[in-house]
Amino acid sequence: MSLRSFHIIFITVCTLLCAFLAVWSFVLAPEPSAMATAFGVVGIVGMLLMPLYAVAFLKKAAKLHL
Repeated sequence: MSLRSFHIIFITVCTLLCAFLAVWSFVLAPEPSAMATAFGVVGIVGMLLMPLYAVAFLKKAAKLHL
């Protein structure tokens, strides 16, 4: 497995874990709290930033012929 394919899989898994964190904190948390809300916000930010990072990585990988 190449570094590029591993990186793409890793970014996908991280994005899915961020989505699960957001769903857990806003829907499945046993009781609402400030910490659960903070985790939810971090999950949403991660879900938004990971795909942007993936695009930047793919551009750089294409430039370096990885």
